[in-house]
Amino acid sequence: MIRVALAAAVLSALAATAHAQSADVTSRGRLLVQRYCASCHAIEREGQSPNPAAPAFRDLHTRYRVDNLAEALAEGVLVGHPAMPEMRFPPDDVQAILAYLKSIQGRAQASLAPGDAERGE
Repeated sequence: MIRVALAAAVLSALAATAHAQSADVTSRGRLLVQRYCASCHAIEREGQSPNPAAPAFRDLHTRYRVDNLAEALAEGVLVGHPAMPEMRFPPDDVQAILAYLKSIQGRAQASLAPGDAERGE
């Protein structure tokens, strides 16, 4: 009985630590997108993008698999218009940004864009 209680306490502490670490990573991701992206993109669950041509980050899952954005964030986000600066982030920042993006996605799954399930992705 004591072993079960001890095991439960240890598992509870580990879960709390993991949750706190996850929250810290997500918070760091929010700070990064606030600093580098919010002048053009809506970065919250509500609101309009300051630049009407810039998609709201909460809707990225409708265009991309959010997890697949890791490479672009690490190697340089390049788009076909001159107003978007090229940005590169180190691996820890990429993971933080992805964690934040996943936390604000709309109703659909953060890791799948519409139609991905039908294509077997």
